[in-house]
Amino acid sequence: MAERSASVKRETLETTIEATVNLDGSGQVVFDTGVPFLEHMLDQVARHGLIDLEISASGDLHIDAHHTVEDIGITLGQAVAQAVGDKKGIRRYGHAYVPLDEALSRVVIDFSGRPGLESRVEYPRARIGEFDVDLLHEFLQGFVNHAMVTLHIDNLQGRNAHHIAETVFKALGRAIRMALEPDPRMSDAVPSTKGSL
Repeated sequence: MAERSASVKRETLETTIEATVNLDGSGQVVFDTGVPFLEHMLDQVARHGLIDLEISASGDLHIDAHHTVEDIGITLGQAVAQAVGDKKGIRRYGHAYVPLDEALSRVVIDFSGRPGLESRVEYPRARIGEFDVDLLHEFLQGFVNHAMVTLHIDNLQGRNAHHIAETVFKALGRAIRMALEPDPRMSDAVPSTKGSL
């Protein structure tokens, strides 16, 4: 399988984002986004997904983190879609259950070529430190729309908002890792009856 990596730069009037991914990495990260809690969550995706991530962002954080977080999701999604390529030989589907103390979340992903997000996660408070928890959904929606994946997220247990978020992002990393693993029985075939994804 060819190297699966990509770099994307996205510029708008509100933000400038650069994202580089290596889907066959070891979980190395370099972040410079100005949004520490999102970096903590993306570190979970990288470490548990064995994906190398390099993300830099400059945005209108003087207003709030909304545009920056959403646009990081969009740019990362674009980079993942490019890195995945034609999807030949991958497993396509991935899932993971991840606990952290009292919290438990399930994430199921399909590299279907069709964006769809079903997220059933309720946070017991509005902010984790300085971070607005609503922005996690905005990040995931941006990622899903541009990675062209179907993503189902269910928080099954949890009382601590930080634990809940962390289980979601750790499970996302694990699910991506499973879905993108080479399937030796598929070799050069696309895992779809349509012949393309």
